[in-house]
Amino acid sequence: MKGINKGLINSEQIARELLDRDNFLLLGHIIPDGDCVGSLAALKLGLESMGKKAEVLLQDQVPEIYRFLPATAKFRHEWSDDINIKNVVFIDCSELARVGDKIAANLNSSFTTINIDHHATNDLFADHNWVEPGVAATAELIFAVLKDMQVKLTVEMATALFCGLVMDTGRFMYSSTTDKTMNVAAGLLKAGVDINQVRINLFESKTSQEILLIRLALNNIIVSDDGRIAWITLPYEEVKSIGALGIHPESIINYTREIKGVQVGILFREISPGIIKVGFRAKGSVDVSRIAGKIGGGGHRQAAGATYEGSLAEAKETVLQLVKDVLH
Repeated sequence: MKGINKGLINSEQIARELLDRDNFLLLGHIIPDGDCVGSLAALKLGLESMGKKAEVLLQDQVPEIYRFLPATAKFRHEWSDDINIKNVVFIDCSELARVGDKIAANLNSSFTTINIDHHATNDLFADHNWVEPGVAATAELIFAVLKDMQVKLTVEMATALFCGLVMDTGRFMYSSTTDKTMNVAAGLLKAGVDINQVRINLFESKTSQEILLIRLALNNIIVSDDGRIAWITLPYEEVKSIGALGIHPESIINYTREIKGVQVGILFREISPGIIKVGFRAKGSVDVSRIAGKIGGGGHRQAAGATYEGSLAEAKETVLQLVKDVLH
């Protein structure tokens, strides 16, 4: 990317960059979560309300639970030369590679890049970087920048951002939740968010395949002898046999953390033979982002992830040893 500025900027400066430019491509990370999807949807709608062109591109499909957000129907999932791009905005991505290899391969130095994120492990890869590790969700940042752009917040924008807040704060129960987070949530509710609609779509609309996947996960949960580590293994063939490939419920890993005495919970999901997505959750003082970093990943103190190339057995042996080294 051209003219990379490693310095951090703020909401007002990002708003000015967005107001001064047009023809945006908004990118999120692979296996997009609620914060990523909601933030992308709201920013797309906000830019379009200002008469600007904005396309969203995700390498992976939008999870079913977020498709009730109307803007997601217009998200693209394949690079196309008909997208008139001048500016690329990365949302909720701690590094450029998080957008996925197929999308990253099409990016070049002719684009001006903007990076909006809340991960402490962000490597400030863009021309303009606004990274705030102290906020609970990237949705908080998008709320602020839309306000600074003087965008009139619609119900659709507010609902998308509220989904981001709800999912990245664990329904406002994670320690990352602050008074500022709750003030943003209040502002979104004032804008007309239907909290019943959000609750039903996010937590009360599971498919039969999701239920089968949860059952598989619970059948495969193991707790260490000392009771401080719990992990779930989801082998590719077992997930395939129940028709749950491509389903990534964000809540599955939380079953590990809900066990009394467990300090670190881990999810090993083989998304294809030899490719393991490793998720981490923590209670207490353990910083799982540092553990994830040792295998090329990153994230937050209490929630992080990484991709491991190798067998499930190798992934478990490597990761469990790293966790044990931290706990002992």
